[in-house]
Amino acid sequence: MTLPTFEDVLLAKQRIAPYLLRTPLHRYAPLDALIGAEVFIKHENYQPIGAFKVRGGINLVSQLPPNERQRGLISASTGNHGQSIAYAGRMFGVPVTIVVPETANPGKVAAMRGMGADVILHGENFEFSRRYAEQLAEERSARFVHAGNEPHLIAGVGTVSLEILETVPDLDVLIVPVGGGSGASGACLTAKAKNPATRVIGVQAEAAPAAYLSWKNKRIETAPIQTFAEGLQTGEGFSMPQAIIQRDLDEFVLVSDDAMKQAMVWMIEHAHTLAEAAGAAPLAAAYQMRERLAGQKVALVCTGANTSLAHLKLALDSAG
Repeated sequence: MTLPTFEDVLLAKQRIAPYLLRTPLHRYAPLDALIGAEVFIKHENYQPIGAFKVRGGINLVSQLPPNERQRGLISASTGNHGQSIAYAGRMFGVPVTIVVPETANPGKVAAMRGMGADVILHGENFEFSRRYAEQLAEERSARFVHAGNEPHLIAGVGTVSLEILETVPDLDVLIVPVGGGSGASGACLTAKAKNPATRVIGVQAEAAPAAYLSWKNKRIETAPIQTFAEGLQTGEGFSMPQAIIQRDLDEFVLVSDDAMKQAMVWMIEHAHTLAEAAGAAPLAAAYQMRERLAGQKVALVCTGANTSLAHLKLALDSAG
């Protein structure tokens, strides 16, 4: 297993620059007051697919050799990773099949199909979808794209943190949501190279803690998936991101579904922005840790905006 490096992140920055604009990094006075810190929101929810994963998709698909482009790509996703591969596949003329859980967000499914991907609904959660996607890829001799164990995906999403630290080089804390861990591992590669004093903190749903348990116990762990946060519905730790975050991640926290729902509402109320549960998880974590973060410069990666109307209503109805 060859791990990506910070040099790969720098190359990814050059590779995706012709296709994606730099996303904003904004401060909002109400969020500063809520956390008691200088809070920066990285608006990856402004990406063309509404999520940060598109960086990794473009970085990976743009480098495929001709034989893999002809064979096509098969992957599994709860939505945003699948959209990133579908988007990049359309951009570079590569056939894409995405396997999603039967309960997948209808908006994300429609978006993938709208980008030309063949979307197959299979299984009750991501782990069932992933196993079926691997089986299909073997049967069709297609290139399987794992949602986390891909160096080009990690390097691509590492450019999120690179943009943050280029803007705020003296950042104290960077908080990143963790599903499989590609974003957090990319953040670790970047932060440790750009400013080792910046603490990188991962945040995951306490109702789907597989990556957290893998990081804590230093071995790949499985855990039930009981969270409503689609982007955090991972039932098993991913080996490549884990190899990086076990080495470099400074801290890992868990947040409740109720805390993420409240954070979704705060993002609308205080930052005038839409965040899906995973994208709001860093704010939930920052609020949970606010006494420790007081007076510091803190960046929160809003990884995506692709919530469903049902989840948005759930958040609005449950918020205090």
